[in-house]
Amino acid sequence: MKHCAILTMDCLDDFEAYDHLFDQPLLELGWQTHMVSWRQSNVDWNQYDVVLIRTPWDYQDDAPLFMQVLTDIEQSRAVLENSINIVEWNINKKYLRELEQYSVNIVPTIWEEQYNEALVGEYFARFDTQQIVIKPCVSANADNTFWLTTQNWQEYKQDLANAFASRDFMVQPFVESVINEGEYSCFYFDGQYSHSILKTPKENDFRVQEEHGGRLKLVDAEPVLREQAEHAMAKLAQIDEMPMYARVDFVRIGDKFAMMEAELIEPSLYFNMDENSAPLFATLFAERMARKHNL
Repeated sequence: MKHCAILTMDCLDDFEAYDHLFDQPLLELGWQTHMVSWRQSNVDWNQYDVVLIRTPWDYQDDAPLFMQVLTDIEQSRAVLENSINIVEWNINKKYLRELEQYSVNIVPTIWEEQYNEALVGEYFARFDTQQIVIKPCVSANADNTFWLTTQNWQEYKQDLANAFASRDFMVQPFVESVINEGEYSCFYFDGQYSHSILKTPKENDFRVQEEHGGRLKLVDAEPVLREQAEHAMAKLAQIDEMPMYARVDFVRIGDKFAMMEAELIEPSLYFNMDENSAPLFATLFAERMARKHNL
């Protein structure tokens, strides 16, 4: 029996997680899973064959410590998936700039290193829009994400100053289709397509996560979306290696789709939405471990 640590957080009570759905398929393939909090001290990572990053959904609260834990894992005998190189690249959303250079269509974005209140009003003009979104370059679960309008942004001046006093951030035009249609997520395991879902926010919100009231629906990805998602996956493999798991998120802009994010660290894989997804993940995981690491 081989042993896989599932890297998580201390408590998932306030979150929706579905990784337990791959426990049995993995067990049937000779893999025993063990939930381990990334904050747990004095873990002997050598006792595991693989450490699979899954639900450390508070890592952004102490990203340097999180990266140190991953370094410790990388230096042990355990295989880390996704790799530390992928995590280091993906932890800051500036990776989107690199993907754009690889001809991946992304939502138009202004990248800022330092917050300047005097520039906020200009962002609306630069995008020729009445609504913008400002969010940190390192974040998760829509933390410190602001949906602003030309009428209300000054009400958030202090919140913005506090949120971005010492962190880089990104500014994007608010994409109406997030509310009118939703955000699409396509899931890939070791480069193989699994399934897609459509996430729509609750009324008067723009956050599509379940924890914020978002609604989920299994969908057949239309050809244009699949084509753009697979183009993005091919470029991800060129930048480093094909990740064990990836969730690529897109929104419709005109007759094309634009990438919102490529989630390669701790995306929910929504195994609950497609009954074939957890068994597929387990199979491809076992095959990858045997092929790459003789496990």
